[in-house]
Amino acid sequence: MSEQHEIENLLTETRSFQPSSEFAANSIAKPEIYDRAKADRLEFWAQQARQLHWHKPFTQTLDFSNAPFAKWFADGELNVSYNCLDRHVEAGCGKRVALFFEGEPGDTKVYTYLDLLQQVKRAANVLIRMGVEPGDRVAIYMPMIPEAIIAMQAVARIGAVHSVVFGGFSADSLATRIQDAEAKVVITADGGFRKGKATALKPAVDQALADHKCPTVEHVLVVNRTGQDVDWDDSVDVWWEEQMQSVDAEHVAVGFNAEHPLFILYTSGTTGKPKGILHTTGGYLTQASYTHKNVFDLHEGQDVYWCTADVGWITGHSYVAYGPLANGATQVIYEGTPDTPDWGRWWDIVQKYHVSIFYTAPTAIRSFMKLGSTVVSHYDLSSIRVLGSVGEPINPEAWMWYREVIGSNKAPIVDTWWQTETGAIMVSPLPGITATKPGSAQVPIPGIEMAVIDDQGNEVGPGHGGYLAITEPWPSMLRGIWGDPERFKETYWSRFPGRYFAGDGAKLDADGDLWLLGRVDDVMNISGHRLSTTEIESALVSHPLVAEAAVVGASDETTGQAVVAFVILRKNQLDHSGSEADTSKTLREHVAKEIGPIAKPRTIFVVPELPKTRSGKIMRRLLKDVAEDRPIGDVTTLADTSVMDTISTKIDSGAND
Repeated sequence: MSEQHEIENLLTETRSFQPSSEFAANSIAKPEIYDRAKADRLEFWAQQARQLHWHKPFTQTLDFSNAPFAKWFADGELNVSYNCLDRHVEAGCGKRVALFFEGEPGDTKVYTYLDLLQQVKRAANVLIRMGVEPGDRVAIYMPMIPEAIIAMQAVARIGAVHSVVFGGFSADSLATRIQDAEAKVVITADGGFRKGKATALKPAVDQALADHKCPTVEHVLVVNRTGQDVDWDDSVDVWWEEQMQSVDAEHVAVGFNAEHPLFILYTSGTTGKPKGILHTTGGYLTQASYTHKNVFDLHEGQDVYWCTADVGWITGHSYVAYGPLANGATQVIYEGTPDTPDWGRWWDIVQKYHVSIFYTAPTAIRSFMKLGSTVVSHYDLSSIRVLGSVGEPINPEAWMWYREVIGSNKAPIVDTWWQTETGAIMVSPLPGITATKPGSAQVPIPGIEMAVIDDQGNEVGPGHGGYLAITEPWPSMLRGIWGDPERFKETYWSRFPGRYFAGDGAKLDADGDLWLLGRVDDVMNISGHRLSTTEIESALVSHPLVAEAAVVGASDETTGQAVVAFVILRKNQLDHSGSEADTSKTLREHVAKEIGPIAKPRTIFVVPELPKTRSGKIMRRLLKDVAEDRPIGDVTTLADTSVMDTISTKIDSGAND
């Protein structure tokens, strides 16, 4: 890779943490798992698949003859819902808790595996009575309540295909997704509880369906969650509760081909219409269950697991609705936000249910870090034994805070890299084996083959940065973009023929461990040097003043692009930070010291908040609008659309350097 094309390797990290001897002795995964996967990769995956129940066993592991379209376990048949529910009940675990539900207002509900199975059977019969057949699409637009998981499992049980649309999306976004999938039924709720009040959902469904925009929809199934008034159309709308009571309680799950479609999940592409990422049955469930068990060291019947993701995102599919249930896990689901009624809510839930495995996003961790450790100190978090991170790269200082404050300096952290498209975790430490390193996802999981490559597709060595590519097919890989096979090939397989590339930069450190550098689109070109936003953000957050940072490249006549940073100060540092000009100077010098003068921000803006989507991702495009003094673009996907007004007002006041 020629120097000007290399993504620079800027930060170094020397800290590492070995698993305790006790943890290593009792861990699910043992070191030889890597050797087994290396010795015969396909047989390794076949062994993982055989952990599931197959109505008809498979004889062929992988068919990649029509690359890039893969078929895994294609002559086998299984039922996802049977694997998640029936087999645990039949094994005598029907009384084990499957879900502890915590509603935002404080209401709770407990579902055993038997309870959940009974509900899913009824919901399956409701859908069948509505005329839903195998292969039909069902849109799900719901708050984070048990019925969302029941709906997903019921759709899977009858061989239909669900398209879950996050409950924070607009009516237009919902309509686009219903239209593209040609959904036959929409399952929704009157509303959900968020930030202390009832938020309506059904009006968005009504608006999406108005004027015959979605002619394929025949029924809307509505859960009564909040009790708020809703408009009603008797020709389309039906109440979930009434339907559930009026159907037979028995339903026999039949097997479907391993390549039968399971779900479509739309990702909002940066341009054009959203991409409907298609996942199928056997390979997806194999990798989701295998990674959930081994990455989180799940001890069935002992651990209480909590992934804070909403089912509207891929994390909520793989590590709430499917992977944990396939493994017979006991898990917590929570409807609301971490700050309602106050910032102690999550830790109260951890304490209440004795959560032992906790999986969340770096954005959430940094939000708590901003507040300091005082809030957390009021709660007993001693039950936690494994911590997980997902969604974007986690900077080393946030990683350390997570370990020290939430994990009591003993819980290993599994920093996981994967995508909607990959279906399940691809890169992660294994907590009983790996000496974890702050900020690094470290190594591909056993059975996954990846490489960091340059512009020409050549592998870079340790100490170099480039593009992260997956070099061999994997079971949970996407099977295409719904209705658009050419877009699938062009988007993911054209840049490096024969290898999957979805746009992330990465580097290898001196030990050969992987560090994710964020989207290649976010890489800045400063005087011919390609700098990752992730590393500069990490350098900023390593300063005691800073809780969170976002960096963008802004046009610059001299250097091509200049680094512009937006920072949130830690709450306990606000009184010590001096003027914003002083803060800016201090932080600029700090970045120069940590990384080098080339990375020193031209401008640093101190802001009260950053623009984030409801899934916690920072919308850097909007910050770039501010940095380049352009009108602010579309803000409809933000969790709080007023944030950009606040930032703009603050900057226009001229208070920043």
